[in-house]
Amino acid sequence: MKRRTFLTAAGLAGLAGTGACSSGIKRSESTGSTGTLKLGYVTPQTGALAPFGEADTYVVGAVKEWFAKNPLRVGGQDLTVEVLVKDAQSDSKRAGTVASDLILSDKVDLMLVSSTPDITNPVADQCEANGVPCISTVAPWQPWFLGRGGAVGGKSFTWTYHFFWGLEDVEAVYQDMWAAAGAGKKAGGLFPNDPDGNAWGDPKTGFPPAVATNGYSIVDPGRFAVGTQDYSAQIARFKQGGADILLGVVVPPDFTNFWKQAAQQGYRPRIATIAKALLFPSTIEALGDLGQNLGTEVWWSPTHPFTSSLTGQTAAQLAEAFTASTKKQWTQPIGFVHALFEVAAKAVATAGSTDRQAVANALKSLKLDTVVGSLDWTAGPVPNVAKTPLVGGQWRKGTTYPYDLVVVSNPLKTAVPVAGQVQPL
Repeated sequence: MKRRTFLTAAGLAGLAGTGACSSGIKRSESTGSTGTLKLGYVTPQTGALAPFGEADTYVVGAVKEWFAKNPLRVGGQDLTVEVLVKDAQSDSKRAGTVASDLILSDKVDLMLVSSTPDITNPVADQCEANGVPCISTVAPWQPWFLGRGGAVGGKSFTWTYHFFWGLEDVEAVYQDMWAAAGAGKKAGGLFPNDPDGNAWGDPKTGFPPAVATNGYSIVDPGRFAVGTQDYSAQIARFKQGGADILLGVVVPPDFTNFWKQAAQQGYRPRIATIAKALLFPSTIEALGDLGQNLGTEVWWSPTHPFTSSLTGQTAAQLAEAFTASTKKQWTQPIGFVHALFEVAAKAVATAGSTDRQAVANALKSLKLDTVVGSLDWTAGPVPNVAKTPLVGGQWRKGTTYPYDLVVVSNPLKTAVPVAGQVQPL
């Protein structure tokens, strides 16, 4: 990728205000540096989860360019920021292995990791075991916290900190969309045998008890292996059970196979709300006309009313800069990958050094306004977790791009504007 300036003209103008300084970073005229902050970043850039890492090259390159021009001032010295990126290849075992390499061989000061419990959890576990501070995101907090042995009101963690929304948020947003679509009270549960699928389908802490309070029930044909090719059994069960709603959390290739087979076999629910797979334009484009009005959660978009504490860019300016550089449509992980570096910079600046214990201590009580919203690690819902807002969207045929993700439900965050109404499939 050609090097481009990180900020649009509008973004540069935004730096004249307080945004660039609110992270705790002091801008310096010095071009020298007397120290280095070494950041490790683990992400799925290839494999089934590759769409989550599609924006990594741009965001990491842009952040590195920013730090080169605006040294991180910590403890009276300018730090050179080094980012070591490792591809987890969408594999949990490899995620843990590369994290171990970054810790033991590369001696990183701070670990960053993104994208689903399959990747965040093994990396966080390595950091917890080796005493390295870790910031993770893009995984609901329950599979990250509870799935790693944390307990509400009980065990928490010393070195690992997370920001994202929780199952309680997506449950509320999806039910709002179901009601608006005039759907029935039965939802077909498409839950794979992976950390997300097991958390979402859990009969005690997942979707079933949460939606039952509003009269919904889950038609659950059981867990299936990631990479399954034939979904005839699930489709038959949904048709037999009268599942007027399709609910799931699956990787993009699996949903593409499922949805095409569902069309062939005559299963068409009134509304579909699918996490993970439907976050990305590439999945919808692969479905063609079958993608119209498919629904998903929206964690970040150009219309979110937030600003980067690092660069002063608004969400819209960050998305525009991505598109100008890559010629690609914006995608949700852009904001959260950028926010990882916002949190890292703030934590190190607050700690006053790159000392691992000092950085972990800073994260414990960190508060920061970021391009994905206000983060507060003192507010819970459990220790080590800061919540981010969530809204809902549907894919509609677009003009500039084949499909646009339109925000249609915002009961939990009315500051994010809706741009359309929920429509049935």
